[in-house]
Amino acid sequence: MKIKRYILGTMLLLAVTSSWAQVVVEEVDDAEDEITVTDDKGNEEVIEFPEAMTYDLDSLLNVYMAKTYLDSNDCNMQDVNPEYSREEYIERLSRMPSVMEMAYNDVVQKFIDRYSGRLRHSISYMLGAANFYIPIFEEALETYQLPLELKYLPVIESALNPNAVSRVGATGLWQFMLSTGKQYGLQVNSLYDERRDPVKASYAAAHYLSDLYKIFGDWNLVIAAYNCGPGNINKAIHRANGEKDYWQIYPYLPRETRGYVPAFIAANYMMTYYSKHNICPMTTRLPLQTDTIMVNKAVHLEQIAAVVGTNIDQLRALNPMYRHDIIPGNTEPMPLRMPLADINKFIDLEDSVYAYRADELLTKRMEVEVKDDVPTYYKKSKRYARGKRGARYSKRGGRYGRRHAVHSGKRHAASKKRSSARRRHAGGKKRSRRRR
Repeated sequence: MKIKRYILGTMLLLAVTSSWAQVVVEEVDDAEDEITVTDDKGNEEVIEFPEAMTYDLDSLLNVYMAKTYLDSNDCNMQDVNPEYSREEYIERLSRMPSVMEMAYNDVVQKFIDRYSGRLRHSISYMLGAANFYIPIFEEALETYQLPLELKYLPVIESALNPNAVSRVGATGLWQFMLSTGKQYGLQVNSLYDERRDPVKASYAAAHYLSDLYKIFGDWNLVIAAYNCGPGNINKAIHRANGEKDYWQIYPYLPRETRGYVPAFIAANYMMTYYSKHNICPMTTRLPLQTDTIMVNKAVHLEQIAAVVGTNIDQLRALNPMYRHDIIPGNTEPMPLRMPLADINKFIDLEDSVYAYRADELLTKRMEVEVKDDVPTYYKKSKRYARGKRGARYSKRGGRYGRRHAVHSGKRHAASKKRSSARRRHAGGKKRSRRRR
């Protein structure tokens, strides 16, 4: 797979949840991460938002790329969300240039309202930061001839945080589980996790989505399967008597998957029609252009930063796949992404980079000597000595061994007593014979 040069960064969350069509949705004011869904029969169900929905905006604003390249925008628009009719939303969704179905229902509307209201500043952040990761996603999707609207899937999966780890262990921008990531060629070990690599993970995700479409042939089911796995989708289809419509199999889906498709629809709507809701994107200053070089020795990011004279936080942002700041190039050639201007510096100073504080930063020894000049003494235990002399302790040891030793001792004493009695008895008979 050819890896091209890209500009990397981070973005904010756009996550939503919802339920099936034609339901009434009531928000729970004291719970930011869930809603209560009431169907037409009055049955209530509490549905959780996608996990990324709970990410804190301030923490994402502190990510290196956001702090360095994003600025707030003084917008002339009023910070007020206009109201539109149901028909207007339906008409806008129908005009979106998408291959995927962008259907409208009350649930989608509810989460459009959430984005354009409570989360409007988060949407502003996301729109400004879209210059970082979206080009990478589009390139990978285009390679596999997939709908480009899938580029917003990582937004609801990970809040576009390459280091995001879910409570069940899904990792990276595309939230790959360990087994699925390895199935699609992503290496994971103690030092290196390609699920965090924006480029490689994007191509792996596009490959996975392509395979899911070959199975289901419906993009709504593909998105749902990406969230909960194809096995759960097949079980839901079976329980729905063979129905292959997301809205028909909804009651049989896992709880966290039921709002996934309407969440995706609402995300696409807001990325297209944000200006209709008086939302201004944050101003983006494009990062320095980057390039990739392969290293074939183990090296610590601190060694690179100190010798080349670059910012270590920037190196971490450009290379999120290295879990402990160590590039294990001695295992196999590993990629190092750096600002374009620093690539030549690294090449010129490569030997100095590898030598700088190597003993302090790379502490794993290749060879060690065993200290064997001090003799080792062994003291036999008293139990072992007694056992050798009188079978007082069984070879099996432990509680059973002690019982066995006691019983063996008793049997031995009884045997000696019987033998002595027999000898006395035999001696008496001999003496009596002699008297006769």
